[in-house]
Amino acid sequence: MLMQRVLTAIILLACLILLSVFSSPFVFAVLTAILTLLGALEWTRFIGARAYWVRVMYLLGIAILLAGASIFLSVTPTAESLDTSRVVTMMFLACIFWVMALNLMIGYPANSHSWNKQTYIALMGVFVLIPTWCGIVQLKYIDSTGVLFLMLVATVSIADIGAYFIGRTWGQSRLAPMLSPGKSWAGFWGGILSSVSFIAVAVVLANGRMVELDMLGAMLVIIGAVLISVSSVAGDLFESMLKRNRQLKDSGNILPGHGGILDRIDSLTAATPIAVLWMTLLIEVG
Repeated sequence: MLMQRVLTAIILLACLILLSVFSSPFVFAVLTAILTLLGALEWTRFIGARAYWVRVMYLLGIAILLAGASIFLSVTPTAESLDTSRVVTMMFLACIFWVMALNLMIGYPANSHSWNKQTYIALMGVFVLIPTWCGIVQLKYIDSTGVLFLMLVATVSIADIGAYFIGRTWGQSRLAPMLSPGKSWAGFWGGILSSVSFIAVAVVLANGRMVELDMLGAMLVIIGAVLISVSSVAGDLFESMLKRNRQLKDSGNILPGHGGILDRIDSLTAATPIAVLWMTLLIEVG
């Protein structure tokens, strides 16, 4: 199982780099839309949809929304940038959803009777999947080299890795025992420390070469790393809640040793809106 997980991780990393660096923004948008649809297929398990036609209709609905979002944001083969004000609007709405989701997680399982309905969980999928796609596509259009997107993925991944190892070593006080018994407060703070350390090193290495940052700019980047790390935990716990609600171990089995697509991007779903909004702020302040 360990070898399987390692091989899958290596293949995923290689595909991620190839997709991020060597594809055009429009091709990136199309390919990530396909991945989003795979995520939507897994989301039907959270909904509890067993009928084939229900799953197909949900996929069709997400596909239509993705097409509508691409038109709304002006995602075209010739576009050099997206409509920033519209992207910000979608990211802001996504952040409102995540605040509401946090309230659901805090009250789980006592409040599950109020939201454990197929229609509500299907709607949750819309607010999770569509803004995530819009956000990562925006990052690719801002920087066609794919570095911004890869930095976001790296920040989230390093926070997750740091939380895992520090949590296993020093974790005693449980962070959210009703949602994910394995997570601890030590892991939570360790994840933040890991991501901040990574970004701090990246700032030192890139400053004066790839970007020009003064003290204020560097501090804003560090604060962004903290926000991304904290929000990534919310995404992870939210999926854990939905899996626990349906008594599922994984969202799917498409990735050997890793579960499903949603199991790999759960942290990214909550971190992306924050990251895009913070990046927009950084651009605005120069």
